[in-house]
Amino acid sequence: MVDMTSPRDDVADVASLSFEQARDELVRVVAALEQGAPTLEESLTLWTRGEELATRCEQWLLGAKRRLDAARPEADEAGS
Repeated sequence: MVDMTSPRDDVADVASLSFEQARDELVRVVAALEQGAPTLEESLTLWTRGEELATRCEQWLLGAKRRLDAARPEADEAGS
C-alpha cells in the first residue's frame, strides 16, 4: 500500500517524482481508495496523497504544454 509518512515528507517526496512515477502511484492510491481503507484516518491519508500526486501530474503536463507552445513559433518560422 502507500507509505504513510508525515505530510511534510510526502510533499517533498512528491516534488521529486517524475510524471510516470506520480501517475503510477496515483493509480495505486485510487485503487486502494476504491477497495476501502480499513480506517477513516487511512482513507484521509490516501486521499491527501492522491491530491498531491494529481497536482504533481498536472504540473508535469502544464510544463510539457508550455514547452510545446514555446517550440511552435520556432517550428512555424522554420516551415515558412
